[in-house]
Amino acid sequence: MAIFNLSSEQETSEEEDDKETNDDDEVRPECLSPEELEKLKEAVEEKKKLIQSLKGKPWPMKKKLVTLRESQEFVEKYEGALGKGKGRKLYAYKVMMTKKWVKFQRDFENFKTACIPWEMKIKEIESHFGSSVASYFIFLRWMYGINMILFGLTFGLVMVPEALMGRPYGSIPRKTVPRAEEASAMDFAVLWDFKGYAQYSVLFYGFYNNQRAVGWLKFRMPLSYFLVGVGTVAYSYMVVIRTMARNANESGIGDDNSFNFSWKMFTSWDYLIGNPETADNKFASITTSFKEAILEEQESRKDDNIHLTRFLRVLANFLVLCCLAGSGYLIYFVVRRSQKFTLEGLENHTWWERNEVNMVMSLLGMFCPMLFDVISTLENYHPRVALQWQLGRIFALFLGNLYTFIIALMDEINLKRKEETIVKFNITTWETSLYNSSMSGNVTAPPVTIHPADVPRGPCWETMVGQEFVRLIISDTMTTYITLLIGDFLRAVLVRFLNYCWCWDLEAGFPSYSEFDVSGNVLGLIFNQGMIWMGSFYAPCLPALNVLRLHVSMYLQCWAVMCCNVPQERVFKASGSNNFYMAMLLVILFLSTLPAIYTIVTIPPSFDCGPFSGKNRMFDVIQETLESDFPAWFSKVFSYASNPGLVLPFILLMVLAIYYLQSTSKSYKEANVELKKKLQMQNEENKKKNKQAALKAQMDLEEARKAATQAAEHRRNNNASFQSQEGEIHNSYSIIIPILILQQQQQQLLLLLLKVEENHGRNDRNHNGRYGCSSAGGSASQPSVRGPISRCYSNRGNSQYLPGLSQQTNPRIYRTPSLQSH
Repeated sequence: MAIFNLSSEQETSEEEDDKETNDDDEVRPECLSPEELEKLKEAVEEKKKLIQSLKGKPWPMKKKLVTLRESQEFVEKYEGALGKGKGRKLYAYKVMMTKKWVKFQRDFENFKTACIPWEMKIKEIESHFGSSVASYFIFLRWMYGINMILFGLTFGLVMVPEALMGRPYGSIPRKTVPRAEEASAMDFAVLWDFKGYAQYSVLFYGFYNNQRAVGWLKFRMPLSYFLVGVGTVAYSYMVVIRTMARNANESGIGDDNSFNFSWKMFTSWDYLIGNPETADNKFASITTSFKEAILEEQESRKDDNIHLTRFLRVLANFLVLCCLAGSGYLIYFVVRRSQKFTLEGLENHTWWERNEVNMVMSLLGMFCPMLFDVISTLENYHPRVALQWQLGRIFALFLGNLYTFIIALMDEINLKRKEETIVKFNITTWETSLYNSSMSGNVTAPPVTIHPADVPRGPCWETMVGQEFVRLIISDTMTTYITLLIGDFLRAVLVRFLNYCWCWDLEAGFPSYSEFDVSGNVLGLIFNQGMIWMGSFYAPCLPALNVLRLHVSMYLQCWAVMCCNVPQERVFKASGSNNFYMAMLLVILFLSTLPAIYTIVTIPPSFDCGPFSGKNRMFDVIQETLESDFPAWFSKVFSYASNPGLVLPFILLMVLAIYYLQSTSKSYKEANVELKKKLQMQNEENKKKNKQAALKAQMDLEEARKAATQAAEHRRNNNASFQSQEGEIHNSYSIIIPILILQQQQQQLLLLLLKVEENHGRNDRNHNGRYGCSSAGGSASQPSVRGPISRCYSNRGNSQYLPGLSQQTNPRIYRTPSLQSH
């Protein structure tokens, strides 16, 4: 069999006859020599390398696709032929399984990408509104995932065990609606305030029993409740810090702004897009990225009046501080007023007075960010910096409002505790009187049974705190949705349909379409999540409510931003905004856990509600579990480990380690910045050298072009002179040739005459003797008469030479110089 030809011409042949011939002449490894097998292996490896590096080849897309298809066919055809004997089938099987595994991995990665919730919606929003708006929806999706984990923990380890294995409703007083509230326990207004049957359910802290083990599984309900509360906070800390570290690592690489527009121009398009809608989104995304890059470049070159800018920024910060102080005083005033209404009885007041605190906080959260946005126009910051300042101010507003609300709740908790002391005394008196009345009668009579609804009970301050947080979450959610429908949708409808019959252009002027408020929405999410962390210990239903809220918000806000909003006038790149969101979320997480830790450590739990009733502190459940379920030595070790003498040095060591790692990270970051500057300087020097070399090459090229032009002109001049000389020569030929012919004829005529004259003279001497010719020696006696003497004319090498005429030589033909020699 002929040696297999591995040339690309045979591989890329397009004619069917050649294909049939190739099919007939398929390679059989047993027929090939070792050299041919080595060549075949090398060809297969080269095709594999070509497939891997094909994406970076500067070839047209059509050529890439053809080359890829041919290379894949070649590899699939001959890769299995590299085995020997029986091992060839095993090798082919391994190759086939390897390809299937690679394909499975690729399909699985595509499946994981398709399983990411709302990925296509966020990509579409990013393509039209930029990365700043898309960063909010990415953050919302991340928050949704966190709350799903928190909901799974609370629902699976707290709510479900109590509902399935705990005592049923109506068995004990804490799980029964009081008799005085049974008539209105199912009213909508009561349920809307999370009272009635909602209050005495697994949604709140007071429903859970303090029984140490419940059900046939002996589930430790108090311990599980405490550990889930601590675990949710610990998990939140871990996830937030890990996300911040990952974002820092990604941003630590840095954005290389060298040739930014060139990269965007020539490398932005994705040639694998086959869907027209996806192509439109990609086109819009590239356009938006160009807007972002142009704005970044403009902001980097801006030069303003520094003194005026500083004055305006100081004025803006003063106005913001005034707004924050006013909002804090208003919330404190409203909370004190609501406490007064509570003492007087909420039944005697209107709906607004009963919900005044929640509504005022929601309205402040809605209108104060708008005021901050107006004030921020004085500062003239970069849009990203302006967004961070806006976020910080709204964060301070929400945090101040939240802590003012918590301080007011602390006052109410103290009032509840005082009331609890009175109720506890009354319950003791009631139980004593009941016991005395039962003992005063017949001793053999059955004991008096009292329905749990009739048993007096104390005020459960934990349930009250949980109800306040749930009401705050519900009111904030409703305010957000109403604002979205009225402020965005109704505004867009009016602008769209009244623009044709209005006095001015509503779309270009006032009110126009609204822009998506990134700062307000982000801070709304963070503030809402802070309330979830703070109140979930007292209301286990809060993570479930937040999951539902975030799920609805994703669809509703995605619809609103695509239908009712317009892109921002100054689109900017949100490269550092995600980590800024996480930093604020970490701060709110820390500040939200402080009140919960304070209540757990310092305030005694209620005596007749909740899983920790009957204990001095909530964390006593840990010590009780160690003493009952673990050996004595383990409880001693734990008590020693929890000694403040060991805890404080450990905390100090952690702080020092964190400081050291932060300093090291800062030094590494500075070193990276210095290296980046050096690389940029080296790059600039290389650019200068390349520019100089290019200028020198350009000058040399221009000189070469000038020399070539001069040589061409010189050759044209020479050609013209040669042509003129040739013309003169031809003209002289036209004159000289007739003259030569005439001279030749004259010469022939003269020769003829001379011959005739010579013959005639010879005849005269012979007959008359008139003429005589001297002999060779010459006789002196004879009269010497000189007759015509025949002249011997030398032709000087030319038989046509005539005396009296200049010697004419053969004309010289000048040879035109060849242009190729030059």
